[in-house]
Amino acid sequence: MARALRALRCAAGSGSAPAPGSGSGSGSAPGPGPGPGPERGPRVRFGPSPTGFLHLGGLRTALYNYIFAKKHQGTFILRVEDTDQNRVVPGAAEGIEDMLDWAGIPPDESPGRGGPAGPYVQSQRLELYGRAGAALLASGAAYRCFCSPQRLQLLRRDALRRQQTPRYDNRCRHLTASEVAQKLSQGLECVIRFRLERGVQPFQDLVYGWSKHEVAEVEGDPVILKGDGFPTYHLASVVDDHHMGITHVLRGTEWLASTSKHLLLYKALGWEPPQFGHLPLLLNKDGGKLSKRQGDIFLERFAQDGFLPEALLDMVTNCGSGFAEKQMGRTLEELISQFEVSRITTHSALLDLEALPEFNRIHLSRHIENQGLRQKLVRELQGLVELVYGQQQVDPDVLEEEYVERVLLLRKGHISLLKDLVSSDYSYLWVRPSVSRQQLQTISAEVDKIGKLVSGLLTRPAAALTVEDLNRELRSVQKQTRETKYSSMMQLLRLALSGQQHGPSVAEMMVTLGAEEVCGRIHRALSS
Repeated sequence: MARALRALRCAAGSGSAPAPGSGSGSGSAPGPGPGPGPERGPRVRFGPSPTGFLHLGGLRTALYNYIFAKKHQGTFILRVEDTDQNRVVPGAAEGIEDMLDWAGIPPDESPGRGGPAGPYVQSQRLELYGRAGAALLASGAAYRCFCSPQRLQLLRRDALRRQQTPRYDNRCRHLTASEVAQKLSQGLECVIRFRLERGVQPFQDLVYGWSKHEVAEVEGDPVILKGDGFPTYHLASVVDDHHMGITHVLRGTEWLASTSKHLLLYKALGWEPPQFGHLPLLLNKDGGKLSKRQGDIFLERFAQDGFLPEALLDMVTNCGSGFAEKQMGRTLEELISQFEVSRITTHSALLDLEALPEFNRIHLSRHIENQGLRQKLVRELQGLVELVYGQQQVDPDVLEEEYVERVLLLRKGHISLLKDLVSSDYSYLWVRPSVSRQQLQTISAEVDKIGKLVSGLLTRPAAALTVEDLNRELRSVQKQTRETKYSSMMQLLRLALSGQQHGPSVAEMMVTLGAEEVCGRIHRALSS
C-alpha cells in the first residue's frame, strides 16, 4: 500500500510515469499475465468479493465462465476482489474456492492453486493499480480530487432534495498543476478520479448486442484510486483483466451500464479490451430478488442439507438460457457440450427452489446406478445411520456393506436426499420394531396362519425375492386365509416388519430386509 501511494505522489511531481504493463518498478510487483496467444484458448475469470458465503447467483456466474472455458479449451480463473477491506470476512475467500471445488467446477488458476498471472488476490496487487493510476495522471486522463467527505455528502443531500440522481460535480477536474501541488504540500488527503469523456463508442455485448451508455452525461467522474491506495472496482477490474490476459468477461447484467466507462479506461491506458457478455439476473420464481439474508441460497447450506452439486448446477442452468432446450438431469459434461453463448437470452432466469429436490432425486439415482459413486454413498449412509440411531441399533448387520447397498438400489428413484433413508419412515431398516402379538391380533385373528404361510414362502427352496414376484405370491397367501382381506394382511405384515402404518410396499420391505430378517421379525412379534 505504501509503495502504491509513493508511486502516485512521485507521479504528481514528475512529468512521466511507468507505462502500465511495462514491468518497471519494484521487482516484487506482479508483472503482466500471459495473453491468450494464438495457440491458447480463452481466459475467463470469476471475481467474487470475500464478504461471505458463495450463493446461487455467484455459482451461476462461475458456472457459465467455467462452461465457456471448457467448451473452448480455455482457462477458468478465480480472482478474489477484496478492495473493499471494510467488508472482508476472514476465511470467506478460502470458503469460496472450497465451494467451487465441491461444485465440481474448480478454477485452473486461483489463490489456492497459484498460476502464471498471480497474485490472484487484489489486495496483493496494489502496485499495479498505483502504476496505472500514475500513468492516467501523467496523461491527463485522471486527476486528484481533494473534496472532503462532508462536501460530497452535501452534494448528495442537495441532489436528493431536488429529486435528482446524486453525482459528483467534477469540481477538482479544473484544478491547475500549481493548485494541486499546493494542496499536496499542505498534506491534504485526496483520491484519484477518472475523466469521463462524451462520445463513447458502442460495443457489441455477447448477450445484449450493440450497446453504449453516455456515462459522462449521467455520472460525475468516478473515483478509481482511494486515499489508502486501494482501487475501486472500475480500475481494478480493468487492470487485472489486462495483466491476467482475460479475453472474455462474463458477468452479471448489473455491470452492463458501467462497461462504457471501463472501455474508456482501456482506451486511456492504451490497452485492448476483452469481449464482454452480461448475464441476465437470477431471480426468485415470482420475479423478486434472491435474498441472501434468508440464508437459503448459500452453497454451504445446500451441501450441509445433503444436496448434490450436480443438482444445483442442473437447476441454475435449467432455469436460464444458453442451451438448445430446457432439460432436467443434465450432467456437467452435457452442459459443456450443449452450451453456446449465442443462446443466452436477455430474459431474467427465474429460479424455483421448490424444484431442487426433484433435480436431486434424478442425480442421486444416477449416483446409485454408478458402482463407484454408489460405494461412496454406502459409506455416507453408514455414517448417517450411526449418527441418527446410535444406541438404538439392535443388530450390527444393518451396517454391512451388502445390506446398505441393497437398500440404496431398492430405494433408487424413491428418495430425493440420502438422509431420507434415516428418517422415521425408514427406521425399520436400521432398528427392529417392538410389536406385540396382541397388536397384530387386532388386525386379524389369523396371525399365526399368516405368519406360517409367509415364513414358508420365504424359506422354501428357490424362493423368489423380487418385488414383483413377492407381490404376486402375497396375493396367493391371502387367498389361503378364511376371513382376512388383502389390505388387512398387508397392514398386519407392515406393522410386524416396521412397526409403522406407512412407508414402502410390504414386498419392498421384505426384499430389503431379506428372508432371514423378515422371518425373525414375524416370529418375534408372534412370540411377544
